[in-house]
Amino acid sequence: MVSPSSKEVFIQGITQEGKTFRPSDWAERLAGVMSSFRPGGAKPGSHLSYSPWCIPTTLNGVKCVVVNSDLRDYEPMAWDFVINFARDNNLQVVEACLLPDPPLPKP
Repeated sequence: MVSPSSKEVFIQGITQEGKTFRPSDWAERLAGVMSSFRPGGAKPGSHLSYSPWCIPTTLNGVKCVVVNSDLRDYEPMAWDFVINFARDNNLQVVEACLLPDPPLPKP
């Protein structure tokens, strides 16, 4: 269960049993399906980029999808879809906050 106060959830490509989830491009596929859900709604050409509310990434060598809770407020059925995807595939889900990369040191 995801708490209502959490800002982001990380769906990890690791099952509850610790096995790597397949196929290897599952995160990109899931984020691609969610690409039209974005602030202000879908616009022409927006299917060519990921939604800022559903971003595939790799953390510590594990494929993940970072899902922002704003998606829950904008489109509850889309939120339910990604959460149920994780549940149906027995994937680990962690509530967290994705921090921006630190600035590069100046030369």
